[in-house]
Amino acid sequence: MEGLERLRPLLKSFVEKGPAGCALTVTHHGEQLFEEYVGLADVESNRSIGPETIYRIFSMTKIVTCTAALMLYERGLFLLDDPLEEYLPEFKNAQVYRRDKEGGIYTTPSTRPILIKDLFTMTSGLTYGGRNDETEIQVQKVLASGEGMTLRNMSKTLASIPLAFDPGTEWRYSFSHDVLGALIEVVSGKTLGQFFKDEIFDPLDMKDTFHRIPQDRVERLCSLYNYTTSGLTKNIAFDRDHQSDASFEGGGSGLLSTIGDYSKFAHMLANGGELNGVRILGKNTIQLMATNHLSSEQLTNYNWPFLSGYGYGLGVRVMMDPTVAGINSTLGEFGWCGLAGTWVLIDTKEKLSAVYMQQMMPNFEAYHQPRIRNVIYGAL
Repeated sequence: MEGLERLRPLLKSFVEKGPAGCALTVTHHGEQLFEEYVGLADVESNRSIGPETIYRIFSMTKIVTCTAALMLYERGLFLLDDPLEEYLPEFKNAQVYRRDKEGGIYTTPSTRPILIKDLFTMTSGLTYGGRNDETEIQVQKVLASGEGMTLRNMSKTLASIPLAFDPGTEWRYSFSHDVLGALIEVVSGKTLGQFFKDEIFDPLDMKDTFHRIPQDRVERLCSLYNYTTSGLTKNIAFDRDHQSDASFEGGGSGLLSTIGDYSKFAHMLANGGELNGVRILGKNTIQLMATNHLSSEQLTNYNWPFLSGYGYGLGVRVMMDPTVAGINSTLGEFGWCGLAGTWVLIDTKEKLSAVYMQQMMPNFEAYHQPRIRNVIYGAL
């Protein structure tokens, strides 16, 4: 795949125009065919990005959480169509915010319970905090501090707030995968971090992936920067989340990882659920994960421009229509990305995976990710 060499000048151009540094790996049929590190992990100390650099992967945590939940699904511990309230009773008798003709807000019971599948597919009626509707406003208010929060506490707090819409009627990016993490804890009897370690990280030899960074590895953490046309300024807003005494282990965000570690995880999925003799998931389960689960009505809300042509599976984007996307990837290619610009591509048909890391906000994902993808598939 000589065409992968085109990635080197592309990554260099990214750093010239945006992030302080970036890294990329490409693995095909179990062989790592490309690995590159460009620029700095910390501008102030002139520390270079390299194989040992640790990154905040933000929402790429979601794929790990969905994988963990599907492991429990494969053990017969729940069904996708089970009502969530059977496992997390705080979600019984869910209410939904509605508006009358005069714009007044009132609540009524939801038309049906939240199903476990709704958590995977972001169709639960849950939201993130924000200002777009009353649910977002209330979520923002009650979760503002987050001090001492655990997944179980978060789940109970979110359940006390009326939903933004009836479950199953819309797609909305939300805390759904954090509630899925709470489900994992209840069903498995372990904290989410411990389940990740015992069932995924240790078996795959992912030694540098965790929610809280050990003191002896702090110096390897890549600095996060805010980008403006005037330059980069360091962002320490998320550092508290990763200290040794932090209590929250997010299912939707919060993991730290190296590019090598996450590449192992990604290629396990690309390889049908097995890597180096260790099986994490069955290939049929991964196929279910990487199939669009949204109806045509739900897809109208799944409208981020840089995801045109993609559907949404069990926690991942899924390539449905390359002509709409303008992308040369395989039907069924899947993955997700993170707030600071991290990104993963997984393709079970080609047994192909790629992991890109950087730490910058805004992240330029709509510029970076399609270009990387097109070069990779052009080299096949």
